[in-house]
Amino acid sequence: MKNDQILSQITEFCRQADMAETTFGRRAVNDGKLVHRLREGKRITIDTLDRIQAYIAASTGALPPPRGLEVPPEKRDPRGNFRFFENRQKYLLFVHTCSEKRVIAERVALELSSLHPRPPALRVFDAGVGDGTVLARVMRSMHGRFPHMPFYIAGKELSLEDVRLTLDKVPDRLFEHPATVVVLTNMHYAEAPWLTPASPAAAAGMLWHEVALRGGSSGEFETQIAELGPFLEQNWRANISPKSGMPIYERPVALVLYREDHRFLLDSIIPRAGRTEANFDLVIASQPYRAKSSVNFRAKRIIAPLARSLRAGGRLIGIHSHGQDPGLEIIQAVWPGENPFAVSRHELLRAVKYELGSAGRDLNFNAYADNRSIFRYDMEALPNEVTGSIGTSTAFAAWNAAVYVAQIEDDRLTEMTENSRTLDATREVLRKHNGLWFYDESYVISRRRD
Repeated sequence: MKNDQILSQITEFCRQADMAETTFGRRAVNDGKLVHRLREGKRITIDTLDRIQAYIAASTGALPPPRGLEVPPEKRDPRGNFRFFENRQKYLLFVHTCSEKRVIAERVALELSSLHPRPPALRVFDAGVGDGTVLARVMRSMHGRFPHMPFYIAGKELSLEDVRLTLDKVPDRLFEHPATVVVLTNMHYAEAPWLTPASPAAAAGMLWHEVALRGGSSGEFETQIAELGPFLEQNWRANISPKSGMPIYERPVALVLYREDHRFLLDSIIPRAGRTEANFDLVIASQPYRAKSSVNFRAKRIIAPLARSLRAGGRLIGIHSHGQDPGLEIIQAVWPGENPFAVSRHELLRAVKYELGSAGRDLNFNAYADNRSIFRYDMEALPNEVTGSIGTSTAFAAWNAAVYVAQIEDDRLTEMTENSRTLDATREVLRKHNGLWFYDESYVISRRRD
């Protein structure tokens, strides 16, 4: 079925149902930009088409709603209502007004002194690349410590927007450290380190795209990477799982980048489809799970699989929000008793150890003391912006940072939109502390050396 035929069906349904097209997209396939993308000529999968037609049929009474496709209520379960994947504006404002990315990169770089890489390369996996800031900073530190060692850098990221931002940082890294292979994938945590989908159906449809970049300047690399835009738009897509409600890939993709003039040197490092390994020296797990996710979910679905991907002597550093900071004060001033940071690193490591069982016998689980584990990052503002008369833009940036870190659901934020109490509470906390900061806590899982 062509796009104009699909659009005709959707438009007619929305007219009869008096429904906005964005609402239709969210309710049918959990994508508010569905109609906009169709009008731009973007293609959709057969599964997405089936969901669209099933939703229309169910809503018009042509047939009962298929299992898993019932019209969802506007309010979702708070545990599933906040999605990093769906909060681009909050995320970007937070990243550019707070120092978390820089501080996390500095914390991760401390682990480099404990690594003992083996030939043919130092292997690093970033379990949630985001906009690439942490990974790029860590790669700079890696170059400073291991200037002549080949790097294998792999990263997992589901968001197309974040993949684009990450790729913007790759040219400079390849220019400074030519002996580098960069791999980006959208696969699950239990699949991405090995670049191998778990299900036979997903494996059969996996897309493996290798790009050997020509030239010797970052400008030349940037031009060739920019040409990947249509490929990414076509293939780096996500849906919502009808079982878990979590974003999942439509099709597993592995994008492999390296310099053509270093192909010979990197031959044993470049991964090949069906012949890949994990065996990482360093795994970065920075904010890889939602604040309100259960400790069992974190252990089973995320941290335990990543721990299995470590080679002998390898280290996994995990980082998540800690709370007990001025940011949480803002949240509790508006929602008394709210505390999304209920799972401590100690509890998580116990759960991971239990989940791994005998497979974790050669692993060390290091929670460390608070003075080593917990670190602070700040909202970056001029001193005169957080004292006296605090402007609306500064107050809004602080409020955005607080609700983003606490992962407050959009439904609850909507209820507070017209309530001046939010910015008033934010200003009070800024004046009280002469600024705004947050705490993260870290932990390390390391595999014993042979």
